[in-house]
Amino acid sequence: MNAIDRIAIALGAAASLVAFPAVAQTYPSKPIRVIVPYPPGGTSDILTRLIGAKLTESLGQQVIADNRSGASGNIGSGLVARSAPDGYTLLLTDIGNLTISSVVFAKLPFNVLEDFTPVTTVSYSPHLLATHPSVPVKTTKDLIALAKSNPGKLNFATALGGSPHLAGLSFEQRTGIKWVYVPTKGGSQSSAAVTTGDGDLLFLGVLQTLPLVKIGKLRAIAVSSEQRLANLPDTPTVGETPALKGFVTGSWQGILAPARTPPEVIAKLNGEITRILGLPDIRQKLGTQGTTPLPNTPQATGRWLADERARWSKVVKDSGFKLEQ
Repeated sequence: MNAIDRIAIALGAAASLVAFPAVAQTYPSKPIRVIVPYPPGGTSDILTRLIGAKLTESLGQQVIADNRSGASGNIGSGLVARSAPDGYTLLLTDIGNLTISSVVFAKLPFNVLEDFTPVTTVSYSPHLLATHPSVPVKTTKDLIALAKSNPGKLNFATALGGSPHLAGLSFEQRTGIKWVYVPTKGGSQSSAAVTTGDGDLLFLGVLQTLPLVKIGKLRAIAVSSEQRLANLPDTPTVGETPALKGFVTGSWQGILAPARTPPEVIAKLNGEITRILGLPDIRQKLGTQGTTPLPNTPQATGRWLADERARWSKVVKDSGFKLEQ
């Protein structure tokens, strides 16, 4: 390598060190698109519009929600994975489902741990374990006893491959019971199946199940959070049952960017979103939906993704379940 080449390389390296801060100072200079890989009206969509309105105010650029649903969220997620790593295309999704997809689908058009840069977790909402009112159980202990005395007789309504399904698989494995999975296309169809008696029970987000519990169409058995919920103080956690100690499942929402997005851009987004999630009006709106704001560092979010993938890999491997993309 001659002297001119060495000088060129040195200048290039120096320029790159200057470039990242410059990018952060000018970012954003145009609208930001947030891909929601599910239909409008769901948790990810609601959060995107709620946070997006606040980001638009603080960043001075419009933040646009773009719903790209299909293939259990994998179509929209793949679009972000292939986008330019410049901070102008982001993904807001159930990152728990995203890690699960990488386990249950035989092939995916992206690598969850390599093709995304974590920005932050956003919120957590637990599942509610609920039954049709005619099912003769009132506690998790009752449910386990009924399932053991009637193996393969209880019908569990769920969309296959999602976090409620895997919550059911984990429950089976931890307790040694066996029930039959009734496939549905999503949460609303799962709850409809149980309220009409086509299914006996389900795990599903509190946001979708609590209204049906309040009008008597579902019976709440337990909540899958670590601690009882303030708005459901008399409903125990699944983990309060000795055989299921530490059982925690639910919906973890988060924001990801394409891999190789400049770290200064990630830091700016993380700081703004963390601030927004601490605003009283945002916390109040999320709290009424049974959702807890859960901002985190990009590094901690990345570790969480890896840990969740490892956790669900074992559950899926032990169950033998797989889906074709």
